[in-house]
Amino acid sequence: MISKNKIILILIIIIACVLRFWQLGEVPPSPDWDEAALGYNAYSIKETGKDEYGISFPIILRSFDDYKPALYAYIIIPFITLFDLNIFSVRFPSAIFGILTVIAAYFLVKEMFSLGASPPRCAAGGTSNVPAAFDCGATPPRRCLIALLSAGLLALSPWHIQFSRVAFEANVGVALNVFTALFFLKGLKKPWLLLLASLLAASNLYMYQNEKVFTPLLVVALLIIFRKEIASISKKYLLLSLLLGLAIALPLVINIITAPTTLLRAKGVSVFSDQTPFLARTVERLERDRERSDMLGLVLDNRRVTYALAFVSGYLSHFDLNWLFIKGDEARHHAPNMGLLYLFEFPFMLAGIYMLIFRNFDKKTKALIFTWFLIAPIPASITSGVPHSIRTLNFLPTFQIFTAAGLIAFVMFISKIKYQIANIHIKYLIFTMYFLFFIFNFLYYLNQYFVQQNYFYSEAWQYGYKELVDYVGENQERYDKIIVSNQPHLDQSYIFFLFYLKYSPVLYQEEVKNASGGFAETHRFGKFEFRPIVWEKEKKNSKILYVGRPEDFSESAEVIKTIYFLDKKPAIKIVKG
Repeated sequence: MISKNKIILILIIIIACVLRFWQLGEVPPSPDWDEAALGYNAYSIKETGKDEYGISFPIILRSFDDYKPALYAYIIIPFITLFDLNIFSVRFPSAIFGILTVIAAYFLVKEMFSLGASPPRCAAGGTSNVPAAFDCGATPPRRCLIALLSAGLLALSPWHIQFSRVAFEANVGVALNVFTALFFLKGLKKPWLLLLASLLAASNLYMYQNEKVFTPLLVVALLIIFRKEIASISKKYLLLSLLLGLAIALPLVINIITAPTTLLRAKGVSVFSDQTPFLARTVERLERDRERSDMLGLVLDNRRVTYALAFVSGYLSHFDLNWLFIKGDEARHHAPNMGLLYLFEFPFMLAGIYMLIFRNFDKKTKALIFTWFLIAPIPASITSGVPHSIRTLNFLPTFQIFTAAGLIAFVMFISKIKYQIANIHIKYLIFTMYFLFFIFNFLYYLNQYFVQQNYFYSEAWQYGYKELVDYVGENQERYDKIIVSNQPHLDQSYIFFLFYLKYSPVLYQEEVKNASGGFAETHRFGKFEFRPIVWEKEKKNSKILYVGRPEDFSESAEVIKTIYFLDKKPAIKIVKG
C-alpha cells in the first residue's frame, strides 16, 4: 500500500510537471538568442560533429563570442532527434531537470534533517526542542513533512518555474548541485555514491559559468562540514572519487589555460571589466583626498578597497527584499509585476530562518543550509548588473527550506490558540485568511506568467522571428539578396534564421569559416546578409528585400509586411528595395 507521503510526493511531481510543460513552446512566446544559439549549435553538432564555427565536439561554444559551456547543447541533441529542431525540443531538457530538481530537493531535505544519530535533546535532558514535525525519526506522516513542503514550494516557485521553462543552463546547474549534495550525504553511508557526487560536480563545470565558482565552493563546504564522517570512509572510494572528478574537469582546465577566450564572457560581465573609468574615478577621489589631507578617504578610496566594496555591495544586493518579492530584475527573468518569490512566503521565510538558527537542529544541518545560502550570491557578486536572478539561481532550494520550516512552526503555534470570537476559533480564521492569500498569490502568478507575460514581455523575448522567417523562407526565391538588420532589438538576427530555416550546418560552416567573430560581426550565408540598415544609402532594387526595425526605414519605403509584438507595437518591417 502506498503511504500518504508517497501520494503527496507524486502529487507534487505532477504539479511540477504541469507547471513546467504546459504550453512549453508557447510561453514564453519565442526563444531568445541564447536559446536559438544553443539549439542550432546542438543541431550542427548532431549533423556534422562541429559547432557553427566548425569546431569539432567543442566543450565551449563560441556563440556570439559569449563562450558558453557546451554541455547543455549536447543534452539537447537527443530531443532534437526526437522532436526536430524547434523551441520545444530546446526547452525540454530544462523542464525535465526542473522536475528532477523538485524530486531531488525532497530527498536532499529529508537527508539533511535526518543528520545525527537521534533527535537533539534539551541541555537539561528533557524533551526535544525540535518540533515533532521536523523529526525524521518520528512516525511516517511526520517524518518527511519539511521535505514535502520544501519540494512542494519548489514545484510552485516562480523563480524556479521561470528558468525551468526556458533553455537556461543555470537551471540544469542547480539540479546537478542538488544531486551532488544528495549523493554526497548518502555517500557518507554508502561510499560508492561519492563517485556519483564527484561525477555530477565535475560535469557541472561544463554547464554554466557560475558553476565554476559555486560548485567548487559547495564541494569544499561539504568536505569541511562532514570531515569527521569522511575520515572514516574507505580511502579507496575517496581516491576514486577524487580521480574521477579530476579526470572529468581536466579538459576544461586545459581549455581555459590554452584558450584565454574561454573566459571572455566572464571577464566581460565582471565588475572589474570597466577598469579604465573605474580607476579614473578612484584616482580623482584620491587626488581630492590628498589635497584635503583626508587620511580616511585615502584608505577608503584605495583601488583594492574600492573593488572590495563593489563586491560587498553586489553581494548584499541579492538580499534586497524589493528585488526578491516585488520587482525582480530583467523582464525575461520574472513574470510581469512580480518578484522571484511569493509574498505569502515572506513571513514564513523569516520564521524559518529564526527556527533554524535558534532551535536545536543538528549543527551539520544548520551549517549546510546556511553555507549554501550564503555562498549562492558569491559568483554574481563579482559581476555587473546585480542583483541577478540567473546568476543566483543556486539560492534554490534554500528559500523553500526556510519557508517550509517557518510554515511548520507557524501552524504549530497557531494550533495552540484557543480563543474564540462569536463561536469561531481564531486559529481557523487565521488559517483561512492565509490560505486565501496563498490562493490569490498563486492564481495571480499563473495569470501573470501564462497570460500577461506574452503580452507585456514579447519584445524582451525577441518575438517576431518565426513569423518573419516563415514569410521570408516562402518568398526568398523572388529576391537576389535579403538584407536583415542586426541592431537592437534585432541583435544576432542571423542565429534565428539559421534556427528556423534549419539551415544546413555543412553549408553554413563552409560559408563562414573565415568569420572574425565579435558581437558586431557581419554574417552572410546563402542570399542573406546581416548588418545595420542605413536606408538613405541602400540600393533601391526590386530584387533586394530589406528586413529591419520600423525606425530603419523612411515613410516612403514600400512596406510588404509588418510584424507586430503581442502588445500590437510594430516590431519588424519587411521592405522591398
